[in-house]
Amino acid sequence: MRLLLPSILLLTASAASAGEIDKKLLPYFQVPTEYAKNFGSYRSPLKFTDGSEVKTPADWQRRRAEIKKEWHALMGDWPALIESPKVEFVGKEAMDGFTQHRIKIETAPGRIVDDAWLLVPDGEGPFPAVLVVFYEADTGIGKAKKEYRDFALQLAKRGFVTLSLGGDPNTYYPTKETCKIQPLSFHAYESANCCNALANMKFVDPKRIGVTGHSYGGKWSMFSSCLYDRFACAVWSDPGVGWDESNTNVNYYEPWYLGFVPGAPMQRTRGVPSDKNPRTGPYKTMTETGRNLMELHALMAPRPFLVSGGSEDKVIRWKELNHAIAVNKLLGAENRVAMTNRVGHSPTAESNEQMYLFFEEMLKKK
Repeated sequence: MRLLLPSILLLTASAASAGEIDKKLLPYFQVPTEYAKNFGSYRSPLKFTDGSEVKTPADWQRRRAEIKKEWHALMGDWPALIESPKVEFVGKEAMDGFTQHRIKIETAPGRIVDDAWLLVPDGEGPFPAVLVVFYEADTGIGKAKKEYRDFALQLAKRGFVTLSLGGDPNTYYPTKETCKIQPLSFHAYESANCCNALANMKFVDPKRIGVTGHSYGGKWSMFSSCLYDRFACAVWSDPGVGWDESNTNVNYYEPWYLGFVPGAPMQRTRGVPSDKNPRTGPYKTMTETGRNLMELHALMAPRPFLVSGGSEDKVIRWKELNHAIAVNKLLGAENRVAMTNRVGHSPTAESNEQMYLFFEEMLKKK
């Protein structure tokens, strides 16, 4: 199923010009002088696998398809998407300005997730919507001890339908013995089906659906938005937007992300790769062949995204993000790639306000 064809993405490239972006947000789209045009040593997404260059928007559509095909081949192909996922409403509570529903939702064939909340603003709609992903759904609606992770709650107060979804990173579908999809890619597949479920709700505008998450949820939301075109925009909170084995929180090498070896009786031991504990799975192949997350970022173009950076995504990450800017430039789009920065990993009141303003700008303005 292809609900939003890549060629259609070109039609949106003229939106959000410099004059249209809220002045409060404009600085987040500006690359610091010391990183302007600094692409690091990474291979450009604007080169085909055979080494030839992408020179036109039409070339990019072919290159884009090539990237998606190759990443899915490495991580395991998705099952067919569910056009109308089952959603069961099992309880509700009227809140101040919105209704909070406890739901069960079909995220994959034979898989019903009951760790989910749906928050619907008062009024008729249709409303913009945001999928919020994390270890457990309660965090997104403020039922957790740690502060500033209640993205779903705060966005619902601002007039967004929000779906807060929980998921264990150690999810091997359909079972660990028969799993052929890397866990992080499978969670992105679940997000795609949740996006479809939201789009089918009469009170949701299907063209205005975003996704976000923090840390592990940041990785999950990044893969979700990059691999599924129906997400109109995204905010990734400090996931690590490039490989970085010097930072133990940017651990894509773990079996529960991209280091899983299907059918292997034993998986790699947790921890930074070494001679005694080497890289495994698609992560090993990707690093050995010069692949990096820039290729995924490029798939967002011209859809906008914000990196809410902390200790895992510092200002130096513009080296990675400059590649997505280059793709957008080719498509005639500007102000599509943004980053904010804070000192620590945890979200703050300021970083969350930046996130909410971004979603309001990208999903509420028509």
